[in-house]
Amino acid sequence: MQVPFLSFAPQHQPIREEVISAMSRVYDGQWYVLGQAVADFETAYAAFNNTKHCVGVANGLDALHLALRALNIGEGDEVIVPSNTYIASWLSVSFVGAVPVPVEPSPVTYNLDPAKIEAAITSRTRAIMPVHLYGQACEMSAIMDIARRHNLAVVEDNAQSQGAMADGKLVGSFGDANATSFYPGKNLGALGDAGGITTNSEELDHKLRTLRNYGSQKKYYNEVIGYNSRLDEMQAAVLSVKLKYLTEWTQQRQRAAELYNQHLAGIGDVVLPAIAEGSTHVYHLYVVRTNERDALQKHLSDAGIGTLIHYPVPPHLQQAYAHLDMKPGQFPIAEELAKTSLSLPMWPGMGEQEVSLVAKAIRNYFA
Repeated sequence: MQVPFLSFAPQHQPIREEVISAMSRVYDGQWYVLGQAVADFETAYAAFNNTKHCVGVANGLDALHLALRALNIGEGDEVIVPSNTYIASWLSVSFVGAVPVPVEPSPVTYNLDPAKIEAAITSRTRAIMPVHLYGQACEMSAIMDIARRHNLAVVEDNAQSQGAMADGKLVGSFGDANATSFYPGKNLGALGDAGGITTNSEELDHKLRTLRNYGSQKKYYNEVIGYNSRLDEMQAAVLSVKLKYLTEWTQQRQRAAELYNQHLAGIGDVVLPAIAEGSTHVYHLYVVRTNERDALQKHLSDAGIGTLIHYPVPPHLQQAYAHLDMKPGQFPIAEELAKTSLSLPMWPGMGEQEVSLVAKAIRNYFA
């Protein structure tokens, strides 16, 4: 039996008719851009995330970019980012002309380490971008305390962690403007690219709605230089259906993670995910670490088990950021994570049979 890295079937098959019906309503309604489906999803997702507003945009990177733009962060400013995040977090900072300033993660949780943030703050620092990596909430109370003391904005990158909580509060509801992705593989995924921004600010909500639509609130009247980054009506209709099942799917991911923890305990040098006190994990990814990562990945592939590496090259060593002149060894925790991390199969509906097959293959490798 093969175990793919990701299977959509357990999610999509039971709701197939419901999704197709929602898409048909958009098709028959003949209003395809910024219509009722988008408005309905924005209302529903804001309610789910315990925020006043959600602004639907074209993708997660646009969500980060427009959030920074709406906060007037630009040329010469600095934004603190994790050294081990996906490059989209850094790209959004570059898009507004600001400079990403990397800070190392906790080697235990892999999330931005609050204890290291203040040393990176300068007179040009304007914002902190905590990334809730792999599905685990960052230690947001400590991060928000630092931001308040230094008068910094907070833009949460919540692309992987819809529904996770920090100290009893949902991620995506702490910061000034918080970005999420609805890319198909995310915990709440569309059938193509899609993204959103959550905020409790009326002013930011207005600015974001203007920026996403050519800088316009009224057709053919443009207040600012804006963008074409609008959540698609069809994707919004799909997301509204799927949102109703997100809590159930999250519980299924957490159950699969519990099974992994049981089956993988004590095998070789495998390090299992650890959760920070006060945080919850929604397991967008189930990431283990081992010094034998590459050989183990090949062994699993030979056994018909899919895995991925999140992420093989940290942003500071990507060619895209060569101009920042950051050297190998400058961010050793990010580099160590890049060398040792392996993402195992994980999806809603994954059962004990699949988990045990993966665990058995890992056990056989280390035996």
